[in-house]
Amino acid sequence: MAKLKEHFLKLHGDGEYKNTTLAEFKVKRARLDERPTLPALGFVPVNKPILTASYEVAYLIAKQGKPHTIGETLVKPAALKMANLILGTATEGKLSQIPLSNDTVSDRIEDMSKDILAQVIADLISSPAKFSLQLDESTDVANLSQLTVFVRYVKDDMIKEDFLFCKPLTTTTKAADVKKLVDDFFRDNNLSWDMVSAVCTDGAPVMLGRNSGFGVLVKADAPHIIVTHCILHRHALATKTLPPKMAEVLKTVVECVNYVRNSALRHRIFSELCKEMGSEFEVLLYHSSVLWLSRGQVLNRVFAMRVELALFLQEHQHRHADCFKNPEFILILAYIADIFAALNHLNQQMQGGGVNIIEAEEHLKAFQKKLTLWKRRTENNNFANFPLLDNCVCKVEDVSGIGDVSVSTELKQTIATHLDELAKSLDRYFPTRESYPAWVRQPFTFAVETADVSDEYLDEIIEIQQSQ
Repeated sequence: MAKLKEHFLKLHGDGEYKNTTLAEFKVKRARLDERPTLPALGFVPVNKPILTASYEVAYLIAKQGKPHTIGETLVKPAALKMANLILGTATEGKLSQIPLSNDTVSDRIEDMSKDILAQVIADLISSPAKFSLQLDESTDVANLSQLTVFVRYVKDDMIKEDFLFCKPLTTTTKAADVKKLVDDFFRDNNLSWDMVSAVCTDGAPVMLGRNSGFGVLVKADAPHIIVTHCILHRHALATKTLPPKMAEVLKTVVECVNYVRNSALRHRIFSELCKEMGSEFEVLLYHSSVLWLSRGQVLNRVFAMRVELALFLQEHQHRHADCFKNPEFILILAYIADIFAALNHLNQQMQGGGVNIIEAEEHLKAFQKKLTLWKRRTENNNFANFPLLDNCVCKVEDVSGIGDVSVSTELKQTIATHLDELAKSLDRYFPTRESYPAWVRQPFTFAVETADVSDEYLDEIIEIQQSQ
């Protein structure tokens, strides 16, 4: 009270409230409470169309991944300018009322995010079946560890997949930290491990460690949960089978790419060189250790620009400049570019919302059989399955002008060995299993008489067999 009195006498002692008593102040306060305060201070409620427009623009900004400030610095000025020129000042005045400040857009996006999460949580709680989770711990561009979780559940007799949450691992990235992050999310959203049927993770020891991995911690709380290893991560691990000579070529290519891309000056000079030589491309692609199969894209780009890169490395006296004059180096580069392109294609076939485990397994088994066929063809000097290598067998075009070159017996044996090891690796990571009835894979040739008569699908199988 003493500080309030001091403030009043210091700032308002000589004003109109000098002789006002406490009772009179209370009367004035009651009068103010009887009328709406915000409108009296200049704040008016936003009408529904303007509010809706604000949310719609915020949604578009978030969808495009643009900075939140773009609403006030670009979107709104552009809309006002167009409205003024086409529709007149009256329309411009209406559009000017749409709030699109940085804080407003941020709040709108957060509101929509919370609403979407609330809908997903409600669907999980009301789902007739238990849901499954997929977790991936990775590092973002700021070198911060992020845990991303996706969920698959049943809604209206349909299987749905949704993003559940992404949270940073602020300190260590141990299995206990991952488990605590998921536990906290479950507790905050009224979920439990009893509602989960399966958990899919990558192959990191943090996730699949036998003694203290995330899977072990989950099964300690809920033994019924099935913990699986992501099929794409297993696929990436299985493809790391390059023989030493091919691995050395890959390492050399990555070093050359980094030499050009790590320096802004060298990158600009190389780009200008490609323009002068009329190259189809002007830049090399970076290799990403997180997306391991990105090496396929890197190798294809390097092979397409091998002449320009060789000339650039020679002018800068790089230690690997002579590699691109070596016919065997070029042939190996062509082969590993081809095989990684095939692996990338397989990787894409195994992804997508409409791909089920049966289709993914079919693509994988077909690829394994192709590897055996490709090995036999290679041993017979048939490289039709490797277009870049097949094109190079007759002619290697590099800066040295070397002409006709054939694949040596040693290189053919190296390629055959790699194809054989790749097939074995895939078979080791993806053992043959039959986790579903035989009629699922072969409904036309399946013998109905051998099935259990109580199987509810037998009637439909008979109709399918007779409709072929």
